[in-house]
Amino acid sequence: MKEKNYVAYEYKTVTTAVKDRARTIDEAEAFGWEAAETSDPAGNNCMITFRRDRRIEHRAELVRLEKSAQEIRATLDDLERGKTRAAKIFSWTFGVFSTLLAGGGMSLVMAGESTVKNLICGIVLGVVGIALCFVNYPIYNKIAFKKTKELTPAIDSGEEALANVLEKGNELLSAKEI
Repeated sequence: MKEKNYVAYEYKTVTTAVKDRARTIDEAEAFGWEAAETSDPAGNNCMITFRRDRRIEHRAELVRLEKSAQEIRATLDDLERGKTRAAKIFSWTFGVFSTLLAGGGMSLVMAGESTVKNLICGIVLGVVGIALCFVNYPIYNKIAFKKTKELTPAIDSGEEALANVLEKGNELLSAKEI
């Protein structure tokens, strides 16, 4: 009778953005996971199923390092979103105000009394509203650039910390003793 080498695996499934698929697989491999299956993208997300030998050496330490890496990744993702958060809030608010101003000018011309004063005021309000709409994007870029410049050092140090944790996890996979 032929003897089989049975390996018991533990599994986990991760949903990630399609653009982050390779990064997610690379980070998981540093802790002994291997991608067993990847689903076809549904929209912007895909599911990746990972497996790892249950009897892997230094499992407890790998789990601790993996949680640390996930916390660092969550912080980095929040910092990345923070680069444009303030600019988006300003842009939406300013855009709504500009549109209301242009609409108010149009309403003054069309719905108000037919006087030269209302016509001139409506045209001026409409032109100012449209001009503010055009100015919105450059202001958005300026705010986003400033915030990106401010957050880049924190993101770089976070990426360095993540790389160190991933290296420790990878070293543990080949280490015989801690």
